[in-house]
Amino acid sequence: MFDVLVIGGGGREHALCYGLSKSPEVGQIWCVPGNPGIARIARCVKTASMDPEVLANFAVEKAVSLAVVGPEAPLCAGAADAIRARGIPVFGPVKASALLEGSKDFSKKFMVKHGIPTARYQTFTAAAPAREYVHGEYAAGRAVVVKADGLAAGKGVVVAETEEMALRAVDDCFSGQFGEAGSRVVIEELLIGEEASILALTDGKTIIPLVSSQDHKRLLDGDRGPNTGGMGAYSPAPVVTDSVMREVKEKVLNRFLAGIQAENMDYRGIIYAGIMVTKDGCRVLEFNVRFGDPETEAVIPRFRGSLYDVMLKTAQGRLAEATLEWSKDPSVCIVMASGGYPAGPLDKGHEITGIEEAEKAGKLVFHAGTVEKDGKIVNSGGRVLVVTAMAPEMHEAIRQAYDGVSRIHWDGEQHRTDIAARAVMKR
Repeated sequence: MFDVLVIGGGGREHALCYGLSKSPEVGQIWCVPGNPGIARIARCVKTASMDPEVLANFAVEKAVSLAVVGPEAPLCAGAADAIRARGIPVFGPVKASALLEGSKDFSKKFMVKHGIPTARYQTFTAAAPAREYVHGEYAAGRAVVVKADGLAAGKGVVVAETEEMALRAVDDCFSGQFGEAGSRVVIEELLIGEEASILALTDGKTIIPLVSSQDHKRLLDGDRGPNTGGMGAYSPAPVVTDSVMREVKEKVLNRFLAGIQAENMDYRGIIYAGIMVTKDGCRVLEFNVRFGDPETEAVIPRFRGSLYDVMLKTAQGRLAEATLEWSKDPSVCIVMASGGYPAGPLDKGHEITGIEEAEKAGKLVFHAGTVEKDGKIVNSGGRVLVVTAMAPEMHEAIRQAYDGVSRIHWDGEQHRTDIAARAVMKR
């Protein structure tokens, strides 16, 4: 039996721990810092520091056989570098490669250089020229998306439906609202189409896509309201037809692999390509260097086999030897969020009831923003729980997921009621 370290404490990491716990080779799972849901299947260790060296020392102390880095922040800080330097296999790219998510300007330049289709863009380091560019785009009848260059916890992207929104987003970035992340701003054309999430494993020599999924970014039904970190997801995504997947493999994944090889980038982990399927073909909206959230909570329950084996082979550069098998049953996951999310202030500290009831009814409940207080589970973040269900048909998976949501309650809770509705409409 082999011990594993998972770094992170959200719904994504709960889903990864769940998948790893199903692997017959896995003994003890350690999770730093974890959460109350993860604590039921792993040993959670609260730490005052997520410093790469502290994490690496912990991995050595526990003699783990594999480390899995969940969130982007520790990857961009060099967690994979530090742990790998201790001789421990790591699922996750090194710091230099994590710039593909850590800097949107770096990522866009990589796409252009290696022929990966993406939206037209420009990068700015001052507000005045950025505002002038925005004015010119809207004068020409073209809407834009404004992005803080660096990591902004999912809050640095504004889909600007009006020039006023775009100018406000530019000012927010350069006013320091996002700290150093907003010192550079990427402004790109607003693409029209349907989004899909393509996650793929790569060890720098081989690249293998996972099953498709689709996230719902907007807060409100009908894709209205502000952007969020994600209000739900489902898998598979009907928009990813066989022809779309062939195009993504050829023009995105294969070119990505050729690009990291040409740049001598050490990349062993997952690459997440946010895709917009337009009338002119697929375009990459963004690269993330880790599993998507909440896509992970929809995709991992469909995996069949040893997640540990696949992740270890990826970390060791032996991905070509791995076999991936998937359930044919679709999955749906619903995010249950705190009042006030995403803009804040968040309405936190309320007792959550019904989790056990939902689980007894056969649902998977992944914890994303919870803490235990006086023996009770309370909400502590924006996205709090992710409820997942699977069924032979998508409409039944939707019904089952919402049945789980209906059993869980806390003051101020909010969720969308139309997750995966688009998938049923496409039938």
